[in-house]
This record gives sequence, structure tokens and C-alpha cells, in this order.
Amino acid sequence: MTTDTILRARVEERVDARDKVTGAALYPGDITPPHLLFGRVLFSGQPHARMLAMDTSAAASAPGVVAIFTAADVPVNEYGLGLPDQPVFVGLGSDKPYSDISLWEGDHVALVVAETEADAARAAALIRVEWEQLPLVTDVHVAMKDELVLHPWHGSNVLKHYKIRKGDMAAGWAAAEVVVEGRYHLPHQEHAYLQPEAGVGYIDDEGRVTVEIAGQWTHEDRRQVAHALNLPADRVRVKYPAIGGAFGGREDMSLQIVLGLAALRLHERGIDRPVRVIWSREESIVGHHKRHEAWVTTKWGATKDGKLTAVEAELILDSGAYTYTSPKVLGNANLMVTGPYEIPNAQVDSYAVTTNNVPGGAFRGFGGPQGAFAAECQMNKLAEALGMDPVELRLKNVLREGSLLTTQTPIPPGVSMAEVIEAAAQAAGWGTSRDMGRPTVDVFAQRSLFQSLPTDPNTIRRGRGIACSFKNVGFSFGAPEQCEAIIELHGGKEIERVVLRHAGAEVGQGSHTAFKQMAAAAVGVPVEMVELDLSDTATSGNSGSVSASRMTFMAGNSIRLAAEEALAKWTDEDRPAIAHVTYRPPPTQPYDAETGRSMPNFTYGYVAEIVDLAVDVETGYIHVERVVCADDVGQVINHTNVTGQIEGAVVQAFGYALMENLQVKDGRIVNPLLSQYLIPGIKDIPEKVDSVLVEVPDPLGPWGARGMAEMPFMPLAPAVVAALHDATGVWFDEIPVLPWRVIEEGFGGVKRSRPPPPPPPPPR
Repeated sequence: MTTDTILRARVEERVDARDKVTGAALYPGDITPPHLLFGRVLFSGQPHARMLAMDTSAAASAPGVVAIFTAADVPVNEYGLGLPDQPVFVGLGSDKPYSDISLWEGDHVALVVAETEADAARAAALIRVEWEQLPLVTDVHVAMKDELVLHPWHGSNVLKHYKIRKGDMAAGWAAAEVVVEGRYHLPHQEHAYLQPEAGVGYIDDEGRVTVEIAGQWTHEDRRQVAHALNLPADRVRVKYPAIGGAFGGREDMSLQIVLGLAALRLHERGIDRPVRVIWSREESIVGHHKRHEAWVTTKWGATKDGKLTAVEAELILDSGAYTYTSPKVLGNANLMVTGPYEIPNAQVDSYAVTTNNVPGGAFRGFGGPQGAFAAECQMNKLAEALGMDPVELRLKNVLREGSLLTTQTPIPPGVSMAEVIEAAAQAAGWGTSRDMGRPTVDVFAQRSLFQSLPTDPNTIRRGRGIACSFKNVGFSFGAPEQCEAIIELHGGKEIERVVLRHAGAEVGQGSHTAFKQMAAAAVGVPVEMVELDLSDTATSGNSGSVSASRMTFMAGNSIRLAAEEALAKWTDEDRPAIAHVTYRPPPTQPYDAETGRSMPNFTYGYVAEIVDLAVDVETGYIHVERVVCADDVGQVINHTNVTGQIEGAVVQAFGYALMENLQVKDGRIVNPLLSQYLIPGIKDIPEKVDSVLVEVPDPLGPWGARGMAEMPFMPLAPAVVAALHDATGVWFDEIPVLPWRVIEEGFGGVKRSRPPPPPPPPPR
């Protein structure tokens, strides 16, 4: 069986499919070892307050309570992915400055461990805390004035400020014959993964503090647990069982440290019993970070023949109470707010700002969706102002081989933005009729659960819109980047068994299936011969995070290198042949503080989307009829996984564009239930998603493969807005475009009301 055959074969059964379908797969909340104890985390519920006193005596004496842990029990009371600026527990008795101050309603103040979940919940309700209320800072524009600095050690609420300065702005505006300006607002978004946070902590047979939990980076989780518990890394073990989705929401800590703390402290008391914590959906929504809310003000100029001359932009992200991944998200937004275009003159200022709101963190696209929304809306507005086809305008300006980014460095080879746009346009039949021969009413009647009146055909408008984007693959801006893999070849004269040990997480995207395929292809054996040992720090090297669309790219390269080394040992009759290798891609560079000059990424992925929709201008209801999504995936490793990623990202982005409306008031989430925060259901989602797989090999990718998980999310919202404009003549500069917003913002003279009913027939 050839390598090409292994990679291109449709793998009908994912490695995790059977267990997930039959219910045999164990998610963290399903793990029930003997003698299990149960934990309950108590949130502060305080967006900004200083703890004056805590009384746990009533809780400690409640039935079934085994232990209560607070800030005084944490050896090093701090953690954070990018910066250790958050206390494990807000409270008294910690030697960390400011750890008595809650900056977010989701801060933890205690963990109650008891014999049953009910015992733990009742005891947690008995804990009494006295708070001194402190002034709230919830508006980013107010926060930037630094009248009250929330992290005094930092000296400013502006957590990070990135600049881009390219070319001569005065010359750029002088050359501009058409200028369009825009002000855009992008909302928070909740990850809403299927499995709320849960995990089990215990001491394993080797004496290691062990946490089984859902996450995205086992070794980073281990590092942060070890740091907070003041333990060497080899005294901590992190394992990932089945994971019910992530989308960036599990890249930061949730229960990892508190579970490790409970296991450690109970062991020190002679209690070697595992502890499990399961969050409710409400706790999950309150207790983990969100996509950053964003504000963008921007101005774009072009000549009459459509060549861009200058772009200015100011972008502000609400970082919330703690750093999380805000600098990285901001870095992406700062780059992508000018779009995948060659721009001779650019000036960008981007800010991440600390507030008392829910922290902003990683979410599919990682700052790209916020930047892409503004960039693509501006391009569509420019096309209208110029009287030019939006596809034509894009093709005049897109990045191509050798183009300079706004960071004044060449984009890495393998640029396919133009090919992807052309592929989407061709698949959608751009420039042809888009009514698809369908009636104007039935789509609404068929999709509605509560149809009280038939849709009036006179109030239906149809539109089509396009948007495109590019997205980094891998870590950026100088962040250390590597991925380890271990391959073992066992057998006599012939290879009989291949073992792959790898820490990369399977968060639902099909990564472990791809690992197995790539290992088989690299060694040259049937897929069935490969055994997997995955996502366990005790058996695998550091894979890096399952984020930034990097895992297929990084894991594939590490697997290929490990296979080459193992095969060389096998040829030398060093058997079993075991190879442990680390793959490192070309280095990247941080932004220059004043100019933004850098080589920000070692490669990119490219996507274009076209949306056909119908809108009822009387009710504001929007029905997306078709999405054509063209992605350059480099080399398709698994066709089913790729199309599933595209369809899933489109549905998730549909929610971002049209439905999901997280409400944060005075630092508190006011709709923390899925009955209040609506995500797309089967009656809401686009009627049809056409996945167009473009395969332009990436020069650095394994077998030419690129990462692509985030790409289909990026341009969906601006494509929807463009289609709405095509249908109604109105630009919507804020999402989600809810029905009331469609009605309230008006339709530029389009009549929304129904015609009067016909008179009743005369009496007989």
C-alpha cells in the first residue's frame, strides 16, 4: 500500500467513533474510580471586591464533608498561561499580593470535598464571605484612561499595545480616490462545548499527583499544576480521556489545579481517595473565558481602478480580568484587521484592555474573526463605492507569492489566496442567478417550529455575499514552537507492530485518526498495524497545544521525523526500533514595538466563503440557504474529518453572526443558561454547506498538508453581512444580526409592512 493510498483513503471509522457512538467512551465526568470523593468549587460571584473574612466552620462541620481548601492551602497561589496573574483561590492567608481581591465573578474562593455531590453542594452554600465592594471598571474606553488600575503591578489597564507602521500614510491618502470608513462591534462568544468542565484528581501508583481532565495541552497543564503546587514537573501527571469539544475554551485552566491540590493535600492527611468535580452548564458558562468582545474603527482608501492605497485601524479587545491568551489573540487581530491584502501604507494600533468582565481568551480563529470582520466589510463597502465586483476587487489586491505583509516581510511561500477565491466563486456560480429555482416562502415555513402566520412573499429579499481570510498555522510572534513524537517498531524479520506515543489532544476534530494515518504512511504499513498511546504526560513528549490550526501540521512533521529515525534503526537491526524526536519549524519574530516589523508566522492557511440567504424584511428572520466554503488544506489527510471541520466551523460561525448574544452587565453574565444563550439548532443552521477542498501543497507541511480547523470560521460573518446588504441595501456593522436588529436598523426605504388584507366577500 503506497503512502498516497494510505493518506487519501477514506477512513470510514474514526479511532474514537465506536466508543463514542456506543457510550463506552469515558469523558472526565464519567470516570468513577473506587472510594470516590466529590468536590464543589465556590465562585466569588464578585466582579471587583476585597475579601475581608471567610467563615468555613459551618461548612466544615456539615454532614459528609471531608475537607475544605482555600487560598491558605495553595503553595504558590498563582497561575496563567501567558502570565501568572490570577490566584488559584481568592482569599486570605496567601503570600501573593492582591490575591485577596476578586477581579471576576468566576474567581474561585474555596473547594469543598465531601462524600457525595449533594453533601459538597450543601456545605459550599454554608460558607460565609465578607466582601468590601470596590469600584467596577467594565467599559474598555474608561479602563484605558487608567483612573483605576485593576492590576497595580502592571501600572496600566492597557495590557498590550501593538503597532503597525508601514509606508507613508500621507502619500497613501493623497493617492486614494475613494475612501470608506467603518466602526464595528464584535461580541463575546461562549464556546458551548458539549461537555462542561469536569475532572478527577488522585495520586497514581508512582506517587504522582495525577489529573484526568479535558484540555488542549497536557504538558502546559502539567507545568501550571506543578508551579501552583510547588512540585517538580515529574511529580505531576496529566491525562486526557475523551474530550467533548474545546474550540480554545480548554486552553486555559479550569479545574486542573484545584483537583491536583485536593489530591495532594488529602494524601498528606493520609487520605488516598480520588476527587471528582463536575461543573453544571451554568458554572461552565460563568467559569471559563470567552471570545474577546472587540471594537474596530477603520478607514480604507483605494484608486478608482481598485488598488488599495492606505489602511488605518484602531482595534480594542476586552481582555477581561486576567491575561489568559489576550496578547496572542491581539497579535493575530492586529495582523488580520488589514485582511489578506497587499497594502502599501498601513497604520494600525491594537489594544488589549483589562476590565472586571469575563476574561477573553482563545476561541476558534484566535483574534482573526474580529480582524477579518472589519477588513472584509471594508472591502465589500469599497467594492460598492467603486462600482466594482467584490471578487474582482479582491483579486486585484490579495497577497500572492512574494507579497509583503503589513509587517514589512514577505509572506511565506505557498500562498493560495487567489486560487481559493476563484475556487469559491466558481463553485458558487458567482455572477449567475442565485435563487436556485426555489419558491420564496417555503424555506421559512419549513424551518420554523412555531409558524403562526404564513410568510408574505412580498417581504422576502435574497442576497449573496463573499468574504475571504487567511490564518496562521502554528504559534506566532516568536513563541517557542515544537512538537515531539515517539515511534516504536516491533517485530522479527518484518515490522509486525507500530506504536505511536504522542501528547496531541483529540478534542473532537479527528486528530488521533489523522495521527494513525500519518504514522502508517510514514512507516509504510497498513493503518491497522498502528497502536496509539496518546495524551498522557507520563508516556509522551510535549506536543504543544491543540490550537492555532497547528496539530496536523506539527504532529505530522514530528511523526515523519520519528518514523525516519525508527526505520533507520530498524535497518541497522536495532530492534525494537524506538525513536523520540522533536520537530521545530522555522522561527517567527515578535512585533517591533514601534513599527510592527516582524516575520509573524512560518505559514498560513487560506479560505473564501460565499453566502446565499433570504431575509424576511417584515420579521427580520434570516435563512441561510447555502454556504460555499473553499479552503486550501494543502494535502487532504482525511476527507471526512476535513469536511466535518468545515461544516462545524460554518455552523459555529453562523451562531456568532446571527444568534449568540452573551449579555454581560456590571461584570456579570446575565444569561448563563443555554435556554437564554441560544446556539444554533438543527432548524437554524445553513440549509446547505458545500465544501471545496483546494490542495496547494504547503512547502513545510507534512505531505504538503496545512492546518485548517479555524479557517472556515473566519469569513462567515462578513459574508453574511455582505449578503444582507445585497438583499436589503443596509450595512450591519454589529453582530449578532438578530431579528430585532434587522428591523430596528431599517432597510433604506424597503417596505416592510404587509399590504392590507383584501376586503371580505359580500354577503350572500
